[in-house]
Amino acid sequence: MHNGPRSLKRTVNILLVEDNPADVLLTMEALKEGDISYELNVVNDGADAIAYLRRKGKYTDVLLLPDIILLDINLPKKNGFEVLSEIKEDQGLKSIPVIILTTSSAKQDIRRAYDLHANCYIVKPLDFDAFLNVVRSIEDFWLTLAKLPRAAS
Repeated sequence: MHNGPRSLKRTVNILLVEDNPADVLLTMEALKEGDISYELNVVNDGADAIAYLRRKGKYTDVLLLPDIILLDINLPKKNGFEVLSEIKEDQGLKSIPVIILTTSSAKQDIRRAYDLHANCYIVKPLDFDAFLNVVRSIEDFWLTLAKLPRAAS
């Protein structure tokens, strides 16, 4: 919904799957301060994430699939692992990079996410400034340095 200041570059389409309104606002704030041109779409549960990606239900008007997905694990209706599994098993979705952004630092969660082919696992810091730095780091690497599959097509 927000665009960063660089309009000459291609706009990056980001899907944030997050049920915590405070974390949604923090992520939006951190992206706003960055240097990329982006469109951020937010869904608040796992079932809506899959509906959005498959353009079903209230998401039939979604024009572009995201270039990257920021996915929480602890979600209502369908947890992040279920969402990740469905994404990575779907031929039309599996190339979209999925970054797990969660409060869980449990070894079994980290292992499971990578077993399900997450592209990255980041533990959300509790501190406001540290959280902003994490989102900026994601932006610096994934949205600036890394080449994304959808941008290449």
